[in-house]
Amino acid sequence: MTAPIAKTLPHELEAFGDIRQDPYFWMRHREDPDVLAYVQAENAYTEETMRPLEGLVDTVYQEILGRLKQTDSSVPVRDRGYYYYSRTVEGLQYPISARKKASLEAAEEILLDQNEMAAGHPFFSVGASTVSPDSRLLAYSTDTTGYREYTLRIREIATGLELPDSIARTSGIVWAEDGKTILYTMQQPQSKRAYQLWKHELGQPSSADVLLYEEKDERFQIGIGKTLSKKFLVLTIQSGLTSEMRYVDAKTPEAHFQVLIPRREGISYHASHHNEHFYIRINDQGRDFRVVRTPVSSTAEQNWVEVIAAQKGRYVEGMILFANYAAYLLRVDGLHTLRIVHLADNTSHDIQFEETAYSLHFGANAEFDSQLLRFGYSSMVTPQSTFDYDMQSRERTLLKQQEVLGGYDPGAYAVERVQATSADGTVVPISIAYKKGFVKDGQAPLLLYGYGAYAIPMDPGFSATRLSLLDRGFAYAIAHIRGGTDLGYSWYEDGKLLKKKNSFQDFIACAEFLIAKNYTNPKQLVIEGGSAGGLLVGAVMNERPELFQAVIAGVPFVDVVSSLQDKSIPLSTTDADEFGDPEQQEFYEYMKSYSPYDNVRPVAYPNLYVFGGMNDSQVVYWEPVKWVAKLRAHQQGSNQILMHMNIDAGHGGASGRYDRMKELARSYAFAIAAVGRHQ
Repeated sequence: MTAPIAKTLPHELEAFGDIRQDPYFWMRHREDPDVLAYVQAENAYTEETMRPLEGLVDTVYQEILGRLKQTDSSVPVRDRGYYYYSRTVEGLQYPISARKKASLEAAEEILLDQNEMAAGHPFFSVGASTVSPDSRLLAYSTDTTGYREYTLRIREIATGLELPDSIARTSGIVWAEDGKTILYTMQQPQSKRAYQLWKHELGQPSSADVLLYEEKDERFQIGIGKTLSKKFLVLTIQSGLTSEMRYVDAKTPEAHFQVLIPRREGISYHASHHNEHFYIRINDQGRDFRVVRTPVSSTAEQNWVEVIAAQKGRYVEGMILFANYAAYLLRVDGLHTLRIVHLADNTSHDIQFEETAYSLHFGANAEFDSQLLRFGYSSMVTPQSTFDYDMQSRERTLLKQQEVLGGYDPGAYAVERVQATSADGTVVPISIAYKKGFVKDGQAPLLLYGYGAYAIPMDPGFSATRLSLLDRGFAYAIAHIRGGTDLGYSWYEDGKLLKKKNSFQDFIACAEFLIAKNYTNPKQLVIEGGSAGGLLVGAVMNERPELFQAVIAGVPFVDVVSSLQDKSIPLSTTDADEFGDPEQQEFYEYMKSYSPYDNVRPVAYPNLYVFGGMNDSQVVYWEPVKWVAKLRAHQQGSNQILMHMNIDAGHGGASGRYDRMKELARSYAFAIAAVGRHQ
């Protein structure tokens, strides 16, 4: 088939005396039949072009499937006398959530069978779900569009009866401890920003619900939760720079929410509750946060007592307060550690981990009066492992390790942690995995992954699917670039706003390092990024097209200026704290200088595989569609530009687990073929 060539229509965009030409602006009008026709033509072209790879796609899919324990169950979590878990069944796309009372030997009660609920829907997703304090009712929300439009419903667990309560456009849900009140957050219809907090009484029509709070500042989103102690309902108000928390007794949700610490521009904090105190993680005296304690009765700053001092390079990433212990998740030099503090005498100890690079996170901890801390651990060779740690005896118990079928041997693989030097002299870590026997002669294929945004770290965790690359001689590398919190909160702040280009320069430096050290060469180097990571690979592909053989871009955020100028797009206002406001000339000019769509030029681009969703409310469908059209019009070489748009999906792609595996198999097959390893 001949590659589709999109029509062009003159369209000028003007700001600050600068005029941008956008001949594909017409693609924003979804109701135009030419838009869907073009997308379908691109899908057909991709299908036909990749037809010779059908065997490879199926082989990779069968490999991925063959490593998966298809009938499996999560580690049960105990809460209010019940054990909660989810399980999967071979052949079924979606999980089943269930529980057992008092003992794991008890009869199973099904909470949600998502397979039954998804019947007849091309897309299905459960948003929030939470059980009432008396354990009788389940409040949950579902979306059948992929557009993040969730509807709240309530189910009687014992009978499966759906109560008449139904509320559209909700996000967060929490039960008050009175057992009859639900607090939920409401989204704006177009922007999807959670901006209102409402109170709903069981059995009452939604028209009788009471508005408790509305956030007027469009940079901020709100969320509702409950402290582990179950004492307080907590309203979190968060922008990319600033946060505020408000609280009310969980038994009296009708009372007025009290402000914990009034918002201060540029200051973020999060609080946990312990008896008569709040413990607050805050970045007021150091960007990597400190922890203070303050009485619930008076949270004014003069009453604060410092618990953990701010220390540059030691990022206080999270904390959990139990009845007798505090657990802190710390990140030092890019690697996590867990610090346990006995609250009665303030003695502490750290939990040590031996591998060179690993991923660590808090698990599901539902009970306040417990001396067991649950956490998850993995590395690029160690499968996901769930532990209970006895904070008193210091004994660590492995509850479950992800089972990788097919005879996986972690000893057959190796992991390295190396460092590249970016353009400004900053040292950037890289985590690399490969199968033992990998030869550093510059001839091996390598996939380099990056993200670098929203303070989200890319920790070197395990992926069984990745073995399909490693077993074919690939190395897999993660670039821990600025923009994430891989090396702390300062690392994040050095890769956002007017420092965003640091993310791109870091990634290029990592690619150059891997080539210079003979891990690979430009003809064997594939890069990948999704969403804001799609911005990353799009920007570096413009700047250094000769450096990469192939690029995989998932739901890529590539039309930066136009998207952030359009206030009808969900992320345009909240992202002002991440990328800046293009209504200000300084930010406009800076964004324009790196926006992948605006900087497409006539060069020989690498092979490119783009995928997205037509119902994506975060990166609107027309971003990848316009980008591909413009790239194809400017492509000077013979490399392929392919795009697959899922007509029924949103930002997360296909909702069913087998469908997601097939999508991944296509991406991997593209990468394998691009470097000539498919023979």
